[in-house]
Amino acid sequence: MPNVKIFVEQALFDQRRAVIADALLPIRDLLCSGLKVDVPACQFAVMPCIAMTDLPLVNIEMHILPKPERTRAAVLSVCHALRILVESVVGCHVAIRVMSLDPETYIALK
Repeated sequence: MPNVKIFVEQALFDQRRAVIADALLPIRDLLCSGLKVDVPACQFAVMPCIAMTDLPLVNIEMHILPKPERTRAAVLSVCHALRILVESVVGCHVAIRVMSLDPETYIALK
């Protein structure tokens, strides 16, 4: 399961909203393939925000459940592919942060 939040600086969001929306399906496909999850496990949110000009204008936060095959190298590979995809859409540098959830305490009601 990837729980993905994409924070986009407000002016950039306003300019690129349609192409960002069009990119959500390819982003989901990349994450499902790379993390080996089914579509219903995904959760996405794209949010305009106020970003500081000396920091990345686009930030992606992703929470995942740990699995043996989700090694650091495997997750980094997915992140590199995700960064390339999103940067091609927004036209600027993208920062990505990934956190692992505790499977013992994680609860999801869908």
